[in-house]
Amino acid sequence: MAGYLVSDTRKVTTQRFIEMKRKGEKISMLTSYDYTMAGIVDKAGIDAILVGDSASNVMAGNQTTLPITVDQMIYHAKSVVRAVQRALVVCDMPFGSYQVGSHVGVTNAIRIMKESGCDALKIEGGVEIIDTVKRILDAGIPVIGHLGLTPQSINKFGTYAVRAKDEAEAEKLLSDAKALAEIGCFAVTLEKVPAKLAAQVTREIKVPTIGIGAGNGTDGQVLVVADMLGMSQGFNPRFLRRYANLNEVITDAIGQYVTDVKSGDFPNEQESY
Repeated sequence: MAGYLVSDTRKVTTQRFIEMKRKGEKISMLTSYDYTMAGIVDKAGIDAILVGDSASNVMAGNQTTLPITVDQMIYHAKSVVRAVQRALVVCDMPFGSYQVGSHVGVTNAIRIMKESGCDALKIEGGVEIIDTVKRILDAGIPVIGHLGLTPQSINKFGTYAVRAKDEAEAEKLLSDAKALAEIGCFAVTLEKVPAKLAAQVTREIKVPTIGIGAGNGTDGQVLVVADMLGMSQGFNPRFLRRYANLNEVITDAIGQYVTDVKSGDFPNEQESY
């Protein structure tokens, strides 16, 4: 396998996540939503791929993650799974698929796992949904928790600002993280919370924390692939580092294609049968 910094080409599992925390090895995670991108991301040596409900924004152009459905998440996850050999593939449970109650949550969780072939699920929320998370875990399905800024609750928050800055919310987040870890979640995502709090959570729970806008004290990091590759425009939060400017590269390439077609330069004699 031609990955970067990857000597262990075994399939990444939930147990490997725990081992990486124990060894102090940081966990790398990116989103992917389709076969082509997932194959590239996996080959580059990523530890985990999140089939995020951010597909609602990135792939469908919605303003929030709320509109995406279970059927659509299964479609994206199935496409990703077909391309991946090494990375752990995690699929988000979308808004409305588990908040109704534990029976509905377990039913949808089982369906997503069976039809997509993914390795684990990610669920937003703390003690409010703990019974549903526990029942999903009891069904043998690995779960990553998600605390801090939970985009499925954007209409409740009314803002994408940093969460848990006040003492009461910080204490609740820490309590939620401990509860999720204690019932068996194999990791907890911390989104847009103060770095000091994220580091404290990371020290005080036994399972890995995956941060996004949560500082460098977490056990791993996740970014939206379209953001870090510079495909998206106009989204510039403090936590985002752009590793390329593919928007410009792709635009220039397509512009050159248009020019060549218009001028009759493409296809040339060597490109014709």
